[in-house]
Amino acid sequence: MLGIKKRSAANNASRVDTLIGKSTKFTGNISTEGTIRIDGDVLGDVILSGNLILGEQGKIKGNVKSDNIHLSGTIEGDTISAKQIHISSTGKLYGDITVKNIIIDEGGLFQGNCNMINEPK
Repeated sequence: MLGIKKRSAANNASRVDTLIGKSTKFTGNISTEGTIRIDGDVLGDVILSGNLILGEQGKIKGNVKSDNIHLSGTIEGDTISAKQIHISSTGKLYGDITVKNIIIDEGGLFQGNCNMINEPK
């Protein structure tokens, strides 16, 4: 019984509100709230209040603004993250970033300038 509740809580925490599948090619800007997972191609800006998960096959050619970003695919554009960007071993980010925290796993690629957000004490 307890194991079921734990799994249910974990599923709610990783809930995806919007999904762009790997066979999808989207042209235009995306503006949304919640968590979005992109496994396809997006040509345009992605602006959201929430979390962005970019899968290994996912590609964004445009600017990105999000609270948290988990990057396993490729972003070509300037990126702003209010909290954290995590570039996994397969992730590639080409462009300038503004971020509070950044994590780059071994093998991850970042080419650009980084501006760290400082919070007042």
